[in-house]
Amino acid sequence: MTDKRILVVDDDAYVREATEEILLLRKYKVETASDGKSALAKLDEGDFDLILSDIKMPIMNGLELLEASRLKAPDTHVIMMTAFGTIEDAVEAMKKGAYDYVQKGSADPAEIEFVVERALKFQDAQLENKRLRSELKEKYSYGNMVGKAHNMEQVFDLIGTVADSRATVLITGESGTGKELVARALHYNSSRTASPFIRVNCAALPKDLMESELFGHEKGAFTGAVKQTRGRFEMADGGTLLLDEISEIDPALQAKLLRVLQEREFERVGSTQTIKVDVRIVATTNRNLQKEVEAGNFREDLYYRLNVIEMALPPLRERKEDIPALVQNFIAKFNKENSKTIDGVDDNTMEHLLHYDWPGNIRELENYTERAVVVSKGPKLVTSDYPKRLQDNPDDSTIDGGGIKVGMTVHDMEQQLIMKTLESCKGNRTDAANLLGISTRTLRNKLHEYGEMKAFKENENKDDSIAKELTMAAG
Repeated sequence: MTDKRILVVDDDAYVREATEEILLLRKYKVETASDGKSALAKLDEGDFDLILSDIKMPIMNGLELLEASRLKAPDTHVIMMTAFGTIEDAVEAMKKGAYDYVQKGSADPAEIEFVVERALKFQDAQLENKRLRSELKEKYSYGNMVGKAHNMEQVFDLIGTVADSRATVLITGESGTGKELVARALHYNSSRTASPFIRVNCAALPKDLMESELFGHEKGAFTGAVKQTRGRFEMADGGTLLLDEISEIDPALQAKLLRVLQEREFERVGSTQTIKVDVRIVATTNRNLQKEVEAGNFREDLYYRLNVIEMALPPLRERKEDIPALVQNFIAKFNKENSKTIDGVDDNTMEHLLHYDWPGNIRELENYTERAVVVSKGPKLVTSDYPKRLQDNPDDSTIDGGGIKVGMTVHDMEQQLIMKTLESCKGNRTDAANLLGISTRTLRNKLHEYGEMKAFKENENKDDSIAKELTMAAG
């Protein structure tokens, strides 16, 4: 801490010089001022880590200096030096933001050294915490999130619009699409960024522990409750609570969760004392909550309370134009972690990456890229650096080579099966229906649905004409 700059302020020259000498012996850089006004002038000239100031001074006293310095240099801590009989003033100063106080005159130099060192260590911890929060805010800035696809630009626009609101947000999408990343972006781009971001995985906790985990419990509330424990809602007070995979929450607990969302209050397990909190709720799910409501697995009123703002994240197969940028971003990340200098992906490998349908979405792409960076021996990633499923076939997400791909809807698969069967039966609908195990009427309705009926009728008419000509010729 020898680079720390300390300003000593006292109208008593003896106290000022004695305090300066104590600090110089500890190798601090020290400057002095005889009153509050002179001290403020020095703050204009340069930064100080700490101010030691007398309370009773002419022109501007210590309390006035404290208030002015907090506006001018908010990261500079202040320790008040008080004479016997002015302890009340020192306590008042601490209420107004002073870090601590020391008694001058009769004070042991070791006391000053101890209080100063403790203040500077506390300041370092605060500044480090501030730096880390700043890094988190930068990391989760939606402006830094990768994505140029139109459907992702819509997500980014919505993040910017609702981040600083109190509205509950429901983030939907398949596993691996980045739902938690968006939740963090909402938090770190809001005015709540200095407060906690707390996450609870509703799918990972046993049903009998979920209530205690969310709301906390009192000592003796149940077997094993050996002390009072705060729940996630209390931990997140002033900040954001992420309820990850909200569809997995036990139906019996959904009513209590609804009350917290409506009233912003709850009781710990085993307590009757109501606790009020200011928490912004973000929930995620990879299920269709509307269908869960229809199936009776999820309360309809809770669904609407959660679904104030919905953000639907597209799967990676619907934003493949983002793959090159995502890959480059992951390469940079894993280069740093593994001391590598890989500068990209060769063209053939990128072709494989673009044709694969990524059932695991961005998480799968990230994992594959990490593997490739770790095993790569060249300046660029090549196909052999990736798992075998990408090496064998650029379209390896196709099942059994039949054109059916992971991520296709049942409707698309059904249509493809029917059309392939008709093709193998040379357009004969009766034979195709028999092979498919459906009636010809059902097949005809399906073809109408697909818009393919006209083509088959034209083929049938053509076949009928040829049959008539052959019959006439034979006659």
